[in-house]
Amino acid sequence: MRGSQWRLQDAKTQFSQVVDAALLGEPQHVTRRGREAVVVLSEANYRALRESARASAPGFVAHLLAIPKDEEPLAKSRRIALRDMDL
Repeated sequence: MRGSQWRLQDAKTQFSQVVDAALLGEPQHVTRRGREAVVVLSEANYRALRESARASAPGFVAHLLAIPKDEEPLAKSRRIALRDMDL
């Protein structure tokens, strides 16, 4: 295959070319049996991608603060009388 897409067999035999292209900043896509399988990235691109994902993800506190708040407390909304229960 040409460009940034490789069949697995070709990527194996020309792995140094796959790595060289990835080091130049171009992700290398590898297919297996005609389907997209993996992407080869340089270490620098991989780290930048991870940092970007980490920076855009909300923190745990922000996640907790985003939980919808119920106007009526749980205790008031679910009153169950003992007479209504079979013991």
